[in-house]
Amino acid sequence: MVVRYQGGHNAGHTLVVADETFALQLVPSGVLYDHIVPVIGNGVVVDPFVLLAEIDMLTRRGIDCSRIKVSGNAHLILPYHQQLDALHERHLGKSKLGTTKRGIGPAYADKSMRLGIRVQDLLDEMIFREKLHASLTHTNKVLTKVFNRLPVDPDSLADKVLSECLEGIKPHIADTTDLIHEALEAGQHVLFEGAQATFLDLDHGTYPFVTSSNPTAGGACPGAGIGPRHVDRVIGVAKAYVTRVGAGPMPTELFDGYGDKIVEIGREYGTNTGRRRRPGWFDAVMLRQASRLNSLSELAITKLDILDTFDTVKVCVAYEIDGQRVEKLPYHQSELHRAIPIYEEFPGWKTDLTQITEPRDLPAAATDYLRAIEHHVGVPISLASTGPGRSQYMNFG
Repeated sequence: MVVRYQGGHNAGHTLVVADETFALQLVPSGVLYDHIVPVIGNGVVVDPFVLLAEIDMLTRRGIDCSRIKVSGNAHLILPYHQQLDALHERHLGKSKLGTTKRGIGPAYADKSMRLGIRVQDLLDEMIFREKLHASLTHTNKVLTKVFNRLPVDPDSLADKVLSECLEGIKPHIADTTDLIHEALEAGQHVLFEGAQATFLDLDHGTYPFVTSSNPTAGGACPGAGIGPRHVDRVIGVAKAYVTRVGAGPMPTELFDGYGDKIVEIGREYGTNTGRRRRPGWFDAVMLRQASRLNSLSELAITKLDILDTFDTVKVCVAYEIDGQRVEKLPYHQSELHRAIPIYEEFPGWKTDLTQITEPRDLPAAATDYLRAIEHHVGVPISLASTGPGRSQYMNFG
């Protein structure tokens, strides 16, 4: 079982299988394996139109989607959430957050205000219409009085959602918390898949430049309905360099040819939005903090091959802030904005790694780079990838 536990269709996951590439937004990546039950947990916000379009895309490409389960407790993203998202960004002007305008934040806000509409509400038309009326009573005041926009008609929207989405989504709605516990009790493997990175976490990220949920490992508990003792392994996935989408502090950001080279070779553009990602050298300071926040048991370092042609590569091991060396991520964001990275520099390996699947075949310089990451982060690397394909990785230990 593979369980998405937070986020929405603002997160794009690209999967490469042989000569085929799949860009997923909501459906868990395990859908490509016939023996896996893909679960969209209660902590996810679901745009029913996007979900059905994604299921249709996968079905047309020969993937069995009948196994997909969607929590009845997951909250819906509806068109007015996306409208509000875009309006809020425009209203912020130069202070905009750089959201994907997919309605994620407004949907989570409605959830917190107890104005949200859940997937299970689709199964009772009367309840669905009542809740939509109640939610839009508030939202329409915001649209009309704050943003000078036309109100949304709840009956027309209800008609559209029920007529276009109910039939397709109904077979997938389930008590996913029960399904997950049945799998755990049967001794099956359950993988919890986060949608975003640690420093986009609503509580522990670079607020306000964050997402609206908790992608940290602990978020899997409320987002899927499990207790912490069920989590026995936490894999921190990190690129061999750093990228960020949207606004927010990024001490190791590169504005030179090295950054352009990372973007070009690594194809660092958003899977969903196409936006250019901001590149930077590997930041061990941030990863040390991420290790603490997630209780990482191991690391998986991806895209090592993107650095194949670099003469030198760097790892940020500390910051200089106001003339002082700082080895912990500062809690005050003003300090983080002033942080100057302190680097250790390593020779590049100048070797094509894409066909290497055994650690013993790695060039010494690539091995040294990975060992330096282990040393500075304090967490062992269990896996390193040398390409986007399923077989382009090695068990590193």
